[in-house]
Amino acid sequence: MEALVVRGINAPFTREKVARPIPGAGQVLVRVMASGVNPLDLKIRSGSAPHAKHPFPAVLGMDLAGVVESVGAGVSAFVEHDEVYGLTGGVGGLQGSLAEFVAVDADLLAPKPKNLSMREAASLPLIFITAWEGLIDRAQVQTRQKVLVQGVGGVGHMVIQIARAYGAEVFAVDRLKKHDLIERLGATSIDRQATSVEEYVGDHTAGEGFDVVYDTVGGAALDASFNAVRRFGQVVSCLGWGTHSLAPLSFRAASYSGVFTLLPMLSGTGRAHHGEILREATRLVEAGKVEPLIDPRQFSFSAVADAHREIENRTTVGKVVVDISG
Repeated sequence: MEALVVRGINAPFTREKVARPIPGAGQVLVRVMASGVNPLDLKIRSGSAPHAKHPFPAVLGMDLAGVVESVGAGVSAFVEHDEVYGLTGGVGGLQGSLAEFVAVDADLLAPKPKNLSMREAASLPLIFITAWEGLIDRAQVQTRQKVLVQGVGGVGHMVIQIARAYGAEVFAVDRLKKHDLIERLGATSIDRQATSVEEYVGDHTAGEGFDVVYDTVGGAALDASFNAVRRFGQVVSCLGWGTHSLAPLSFRAASYSGVFTLLPMLSGTGRAHHGEILREATRLVEAGKVEPLIDPRQFSFSAVADAHREIENRTTVGKVVVDISG
């Protein structure tokens, strides 16, 4: 088969003939149709993501959508020709999705939503799982709660939609240019440059604070989250790195949870839960409650470097997806 291989830090993508993987026990061989591109892929390629533990030479690509080619021993959830999607590799030494075929742990896969194209489905796994783990697994969001989202990128726009599907009232802090997107998703837009934490807490919660705050930005946004949560509330973050004062959180007797979506792939433990989460994604997508936002430009298998460049230059609108086959 053909795969795109990166042989070292900041090395170019080289299109190479490599052995087609054979699915082992519990694995599925997937013909990759589309591969989602994430900012983390760029960090891995540049050597600035040691937490991903992906050695070189490497085949990158964490998200995929495709068709089951064959299954290994002990796999009963999928059969040949099933359309599937998942967050399956590109970290921890697991082969990524920038290849014609990949053998992946069946627990990491779910049936592709019938109302999505392969490209649309490939945009979902990492961002939906990250949003779900923070909002549902950690914060256990409830109907009529007030949820604040810091940053409306890939994860943030999933958090908004999942929270609304669970009956929460949602507010989102970002730049003014995201206003229309935020409102279209059904949340109240807050301009982060024009509105202080004290102002939006006062305006939208009568000074009480938000029940759940999901930070997708880190840094100052996480500090703001500690000041925006209500007493006994919950702050979650998928970028909770660095040094932060916990005093505002402690004085509210609030809780903090970190989200590390890669952990099941890196550790081998808990992978079935990722498949379960994506089955929930399929349910919500097919019910019309979640819709991915993808960049309209189509990048071919040979144009992955261009896709990375557009993400690096911040010219993308929505998730970037690379067409592999079809």
